[in-house]
This record gives sequence, structure tokens and C-alpha cells, in this order.
Amino acid sequence: MITRRTLLGAAAALAVASPARTSAQSYSQASSWYSGYIPDEPYDIPFVDPRRMPAHLRLTEVAYDGPERPGTIIVDTADKHLYLIREGGRAYRYGIGVGRQGFSWSGSARVGRKARWPGWTPPAAMRRRQPELPRHMEGGLDNPLGARALYLYQGGRDTLYRIHGTNEPWSIGKAVSSGCIRMLNQDALHLYERARTGARVKVRQNAAGFYAAAPAEAPRREAMSRRGLFGALF
Repeated sequence: MITRRTLLGAAAALAVASPARTSAQSYSQASSWYSGYIPDEPYDIPFVDPRRMPAHLRLTEVAYDGPERPGTIIVDTADKHLYLIREGGRAYRYGIGVGRQGFSWSGSARVGRKARWPGWTPPAAMRRRQPELPRHMEGGLDNPLGARALYLYQGGRDTLYRIHGTNEPWSIGKAVSSGCIRMLNQDALHLYERARTGARVKVRQNAAGFYAAAPAEAPRREAMSRRGLFGALF
């Protein structure tokens, strides 16, 4: 059950413009993004109103005629899309934001593990640039990794690259200052529930030619209302 403490925590999370920066602008920017919540434990997930997102960045189902096997994840960092290949020539397409680390790498990996409300340990290089960052942050509404994360491994070793949720919905579709591959929290949850540990992940600077996609029926996830979840906060 969502509590006032949870709501206040959500309000703080919505102000995060980067892992170490908050501003009044972020509070006002966030207030119109959410239309409800998805029940989850130990926190409910604020639900982004899909109408706030450009059509090409909304979670949708598309046709796929490429060579990848069902269960494969394709990340197109140039086009800001992530695809989860399904059976029957279909795929889920998600909008993503790509950080500095995400742009610097392409290749193949596997999902080494998945995490609910993951903790975040800033890399040493990031802490040198931003010494005010914590050494570690437990999972929660204000954590930059969001509600879910997929950890990418090569040869059994953690690459330090992540596909994860974000509490900055306005950053989807953009090149952002930090992080790897970020998704709306509700989309990260959708992917988390369908991608298996061990799934192959292909990160491409430009995935054109790996798929042929056309919009189909968008999957729906209903947000549960709570008399204007954020109305009392903003």
C-alpha cells in the first residue's frame, strides 16, 4: 500500500536531474508526467502518462523479419530504441535514453543477472568527476537505476553496462550525461518480466538492417489511479 512516506520519497525522486543534481525546475517538470502508479514492493512505481511521450518512443509491438532468435535484445543507440524479439516475427520496441557509457560501446553480451530496485555503486571514474556522489546508494525511488535493471556480462564477467529504469522520463529519446541504457520504469518492468537471464544482447551504433518494423497493436498496462496520485504533492 502506498503511504505518505512513499509519496514524499517519490517527490524527491522526481527532482533528480542527474545522480547528483536537484532543482526546482525538476519538481515542476515532473508534476505532469505521471497519471497513477503500478503496485510493487517495497515501492509503488509512478506510471508515466504515455501521452507525454512521442509516439515513436512509446512501448509498442512491431513486425520483425531479421535474423535474431526470439528472446534476443537489440539496442540501437543511434535510433534510441531497444527491441525484444518475440516468436512469430514480432518484437516489442521500447524508447530509450543513452548515456555517455552506452554510446561508447557496441557489441554482444548476455544478461548476467536481473535486479529489482537495484542498488547503485558509482564507478570510480564518475566519482572522480563528481566527488559528492555516494560510494553506494541502496535501491529506491531516488536511485538512478530505477525500479529494475538488467546487468550485461561477457564471458561470465560484468561489463558494468546496464539496461535500467529511470526517474527522469523526459530523458528518454535523448543522449544523457551519465548512465548506460535507460528506459521508463514501467518499460523496464515490462522488459524485466519477459527477458530471461542468459539472453543475448546486441548493442549497435546503428541497427538498421537487423530488423524491419512497422507499428502494430501497442501492449497496454493500466495505471491504477489514486484520486490523482500526485495532485496533493504539486
